Amino acid sequence: MADPTVSHTPAPASDARPTVVVDDLHVVYTVHGTTGGRGGAASALHRLIRRPAAAGTREVHAVRGVGFVARRGEAIGLIGSNGSGKSTLLRAVAGLLPPAAGRVYTEGQPSLLGVNAALMNDLTGARNVLLGGLAMGMSREEVRGRFQDIVDFSGIDEKGDFISLPMRTYSSGMAARLRFSIAAARGHEVLLIDEALATGDRGFQKRSEARIRELREEAGTVFLVSHNNTTIRDTCDRALWLERGELLMDGPADEVVAAYEESTRG
Repeated sequence: MADPTVSHTPAPASDARPTVVVDDLHVVYTVHGTTGGRGGAASALHRLIRRPAAAGTREVHAVRGVGFVARRGEAIGLIGSNGSGKSTLLRAVAGLLPPAAGRVYTEGQPSLLGVNAALMNDLTGARNVLLGGLAMGMSREEVRGRFQDIVDFSGIDEKGDFISLPMRTYSSGMAARLRFSIAAARGHEVLLIDEALATGDRGFQKRSEARIRELREEAGTVFLVSHNNTTIRDTCDRALWLERGELLMDGPADEVVAAYEESTRG
């Protein structure tokens, strides 16, 4: 088994310039309303009734001293157990969470695509395609020109005319597929994807993986959080392994995933 405490940073191409530099990053956030104690719902309610003024706070040190450099043309997978800091790291790179210490430097504005990324539930899918494209800097003409490709890529109209229905009628998987399809309709300097490929059938996942490779070839940088190790291997050339907010290993995706899988079998 590879030693997970050793960093294995792949040598980047000499002509590939950095798009993201993370320097000794720490992210700390506060959780409000924690009272401690164990038990079921009844005991939790009892604690709240008895101690209405004692709802305390606690700090969570979600990312601890993480540092790495990402370069143009890389697809980087983030792996680790639940609560390891993967999504927090993505949000910090996107500028949505302020560092408690350290710095994040990015080329341009990173685009964060998460399963919970906001679309307007009361608007139709078609209207959301337009608004999403405009929000990414596309013109109305560009959105109209790519509209059918976006819908076809998402696959949401395969069983009916769902694109003309309000988003609130969509399943969570349909909404996630449409979000990815909108985001992938144009190139990005830095695209951050949080579990979006975990939805949909294998056909959609294959289309998504192929699109990520195209985005890399268009000189962008892609970060992907996924619990599917096969997706990381198939899609990414590099992986970062985080546990308890610390970067344990950084290197070729096959090597990092193999070390992570070995650790989970121990």
